[in-house]
Amino acid sequence: MQTKVGLFGIGLDTYWPQFEGLFEKLQKYQEQIKTEISQFGVEVIDAGMVDTPIKAQEAADFLKSKDIEIVFLYVSTYALSSTVLPIARRLKIPVVILNLQPVAQLDYSAFNNLRDRGKMTGIWLEHCQACSVPEIASIFNRSGINYDIVTGYLNDTEAWNEIKAWTEAAQVAAAMRINRLGVLGHYYGGMLDVYTDMTKQSVVFGNHIEIMEMCELKKYRDQATSDEVNAKIEEFKDAFDVSSECDAIEIERAALTSVALDKLVKNHNIGSLAYYYEGEPGNDYENIVTSVIAGNTLLTGKNIPVAGECEIKNAQAMKIMAEFGAGGSFSEFYLMDFKDDIVMLGHDGPAHFAIAQGRVKLVPLPVYHGKPGKGLSIQMSVRHGAVTLLSVVEGKDGLFLLVAEGNSVAGPILEIGNTNSRYQFSIGARRFMNEWSKQGPAHHCAIGIGHIAHKIEKLGQILGIDVVKIC
Repeated sequence: MQTKVGLFGIGLDTYWPQFEGLFEKLQKYQEQIKTEISQFGVEVIDAGMVDTPIKAQEAADFLKSKDIEIVFLYVSTYALSSTVLPIARRLKIPVVILNLQPVAQLDYSAFNNLRDRGKMTGIWLEHCQACSVPEIASIFNRSGINYDIVTGYLNDTEAWNEIKAWTEAAQVAAAMRINRLGVLGHYYGGMLDVYTDMTKQSVVFGNHIEIMEMCELKKYRDQATSDEVNAKIEEFKDAFDVSSECDAIEIERAALTSVALDKLVKNHNIGSLAYYYEGEPGNDYENIVTSVIAGNTLLTGKNIPVAGECEIKNAQAMKIMAEFGAGGSFSEFYLMDFKDDIVMLGHDGPAHFAIAQGRVKLVPLPVYHGKPGKGLSIQMSVRHGAVTLLSVVEGKDGLFLLVAEGNSVAGPILEIGNTNSRYQFSIGARRFMNEWSKQGPAHHCAIGIGHIAHKIEKLGQILGIDVVKIC
């Protein structure tokens, strides 16, 4: 189902009988805007032209009934703020003011040669979108209404990129609200930064958190058939560069667990997952939890992100990145290189193989640091180029989003059977490390490809939470 966004234009009914053809031209521009926004994969609910306070009330009722995520306000010409406030107050969602002129520059010579001041005034009104923007902003500021402004012209690529980013943020907000986040096992004991208020997570993002049992996972694992296991091993070979060092028994053990994970996720309609468990040495559950990395990486690569150490906040961050199409790989700080001015991040857990630099390696790990047992692990680097780091932070005043943009760069990594990559930041490694840490995130973050902080900032506006950008 497509995400719904609203659209309404504003004008002044006094103008229509005064200036022939003005209303029709403005309607045509609004239709063009509707068509363009529809190309971004959303359903546009158009309330038409609002040019009186009475129509504003009608438009408010109509848009309210359609359950839209955001609303675009097209300033078609000068309009009274009394035609805007009733709609914004009723909807209580972000309003994106579209200050879009028909053209980038008026043909002043042709305009002034008309010599008919009546016609000239009509043409000016056709291009005076900016006239109302300060008035609308004033009313919104005084009313505490959440809004933003996109300024440009109808064929302005920069403006349309901003509008598209708003539709993408609306789609992510809608996806997060219907997402079912699974929690399997328990927190890694003593990681106080990882612990979170699950109620607050649901309040902010709207998603359901499903608590699941390890014994259910074991049931599916015990029921796995040889055909299912063989098919999963073939999937490993397709998705990963399987090292010749991998023991056949370990590959089968990981495949069994992966089959079970798929069934658990399907049975509960899970869209993201946070997990951790240890189990007693030699226990069935220890056998399961030491063989989950390959299967969890497959799920993550299919945009069902999995965060280890039961980092629920980071599962949320990974899901946001996945819904933006940026990937979202599970990471923590590994190392700093002061000579190359880079920070290295990675993890021994799940990775997003769709954003890897080259093929993802499946390798044996003789010991899981800080965790029981041994098994197969993932070795990869995030694709070289622009990246965005995201953390869902639980601060003393509630949740907020912490974001930074940087670049994944080539160079030596730690070939220890973990994911790890080298990252450069515009403010340098030292300052980045200090500024990021001072915001108080957990020690995990989600890393995705591309610079998408501007989209995450828009998502924050829709969710009603702060976004802190480090660089």
